[in-house]
Amino acid sequence: MARFIAWTIGLLMLTCGAAFAAVSNDLYQAQTIVTGQREETRLPALGQCLLDVLIKVSGDPKIADDPTAAALTSKVATYLRSFRYRDLLEGIPIHDEQGTRDRPYQLTADFDPSKVNGALLSLGRTPWLGKRPRVAVFLAVHLDTGAYLLAADGHRGQDQRDALAAAAWKFGVPIVLPAQQFLEEKSISVDGLPSSDPAGLDAAAKAADGDVALLGSLTWSTDNLGWIADWRLSSRPRPREWQIRGVSFDEAFRNAMSHTLFYLSVNREAN
Repeated sequence: MARFIAWTIGLLMLTCGAAFAAVSNDLYQAQTIVTGQREETRLPALGQCLLDVLIKVSGDPKIADDPTAAALTSKVATYLRSFRYRDLLEGIPIHDEQGTRDRPYQLTADFDPSKVNGALLSLGRTPWLGKRPRVAVFLAVHLDTGAYLLAADGHRGQDQRDALAAAAWKFGVPIVLPAQQFLEEKSISVDGLPSSDPAGLDAAAKAADGDVALLGSLTWSTDNLGWIADWRLSSRPRPREWQIRGVSFDEAFRNAMSHTLFYLSVNREAN
């Protein structure tokens, strides 16, 4: 079901020329999956959506661990403008365990910008409302059956593209995923990507209509029971590097976008 959500969000992203561009259209909106439309499942989900929006608007993922921010979720109705459901099994007849009570829904929550901004100021954060850098993603995916570069129009990696788009939307990070022809024209290859010159990747990012480059390697590991993801962001004043191990590629992309958001945000120096 999570893959279905990622696919749905991916359809909302923009495809243009030689690049795949993902832009968060509304920083004050969040989505999650709930079971049924009961208040007992809706209220906790709306609380999590509020935290997601506070993170997305501020650019500070550390809000997730802030007890003061967590306390705001008990008053989520104060910040909420509206919410709506979408039946994820739309068109499938109700039967047995897929009855109305247990049916999965996508819950979309829209929050009041002025109230969210005020909440962030009370938490010591500044709303990040200016233009955000577009992140060009150069990613090599390694499997036992071979490796490939993730491209906007490649024959392989559709699930990864959907998951990357969903993660970018969740964290409000505008991304560009280059097309296959662009990668070939710039001589960017799986083998050469890890040792790519940072200045060269920055130039490639700008040529792809991006502002900064995010270099990634996603490797399936049986020993780690999941993926190993290595990331390098060409941010200023210095590049940033990090790794996550033993996760799904959905989580690997959320980790990538969470770190990228923080390293580029206006709140980085304050934390």
